[in-house]
Amino acid sequence: MSSTFIDPKKQFETLTRGTVEVIPKEELLQKLETSYQTKTPLRVKAGFDPTAPDLHLGHTVLIQKMKQFQDLGHDVIFLIGDFTGMIGDPSGKSSIRKALTKEEVLENAKTYKSQIFKILDPERTQVRFNSEWMNKMSAAELIELSTHYTVARMLERDDFQKRYTQQSPISIREFLYPLVQGYDSVALKADIELGGNDQKFNLLVGRELQKAFGQKPQAILTIALLEGTDGIQKMSKSLNNYIGIAESPKDIFGKIMSISDDLMIRYYELLSDIDTNDLAKLTKDLQEGRAHPRDTKIALAKEIVARYHSDQAALDEHEAFLHQFSQKKAPDDRFELHMPAPTTKWVDFLSDGLSSLQKSKGEYRRLIKQKAIRLFEDEKLDNESILEDPEALTDNIKKGMLIKIGKRIWAQVV
Repeated sequence: MSSTFIDPKKQFETLTRGTVEVIPKEELLQKLETSYQTKTPLRVKAGFDPTAPDLHLGHTVLIQKMKQFQDLGHDVIFLIGDFTGMIGDPSGKSSIRKALTKEEVLENAKTYKSQIFKILDPERTQVRFNSEWMNKMSAAELIELSTHYTVARMLERDDFQKRYTQQSPISIREFLYPLVQGYDSVALKADIELGGNDQKFNLLVGRELQKAFGQKPQAILTIALLEGTDGIQKMSKSLNNYIGIAESPKDIFGKIMSISDDLMIRYYELLSDIDTNDLAKLTKDLQEGRAHPRDTKIALAKEIVARYHSDQAALDEHEAFLHQFSQKKAPDDRFELHMPAPTTKWVDFLSDGLSSLQKSKGEYRRLIKQKAIRLFEDEKLDNESILEDPEALTDNIKKGMLIKIGKRIWAQVV
């Protein structure tokens, strides 16, 4: 029996979980109810411009949502924006974006087709390219398309408005991007479009163009953007803060283990299959010290490696990780910290002993607060002791001890 027979309200609850915005909610529910009554799958579209050759975990947040629709019996369309990729998405850009060549776009697109099937069912996924209809569009038709949206509406867009106010150049080519992305929804007769929350303007253009072409407007689900491993900017290959799904198990495992403890919960929320109630419990256990951040991060790394490689690869990387730290494999060029006096404060112990790094005491206080100081086999400091007296050293410091400060700094007590 097709899973489109599942109660539409239950579908709605599943599909809207983890979304940033649903536009409009009542229309999405109505579409699901109509689909349920007529036993007709909805057409669900998500577009990806092949600006880099590999998909990363940031992309998979959206693809996992596509899989939810697919598992509920709906038709998903993975749209590769080979035409829009040559225009360049202006979303979030403060200057004119360099367009890719046709050759670059096609080369990057090759890997997308194979990588998406690590998540989606190849038998039930349509893969389309928007050059299919845009290459056939005449100049006269493109001019006609442009009549359906005004410059004033384009300038309502936050990034365009900011650049216009600052008198920063905006090219006509950039105005074409939301028009072409919107027309993709017309060409595919999309019932629903998914996109990152930075794509809201473009997705809304699709609704307006569908109305102009006599179609029922699509409902929109915007999905949260995943921060990169730096925990600051969204995951991007150009910023080198990405975790690629085609990377080796070792690289995926290692990169996940390198993220901050605060970012780890965000990754669980957007990437893990963990139940919502279990995630809430895990978050509370971490906050109250019943769960160890390292072990929690290991569980996430194993889940992601298993998803994109295999269960065995996840087990192998876990074993390799534990072996590495049980052997205390710190770099040979680690710093030396001299045994402190009993009254020495943590922040002074680190800032004085590592003075060559020229870090401020404030930076060390932040690392202590974030529990980013680790002893021995990657075990963290006794946080309860630090909370009782954040400035005082614990009794655990002794000669020969290895200390990891942040992600990359190693020192040994001498």
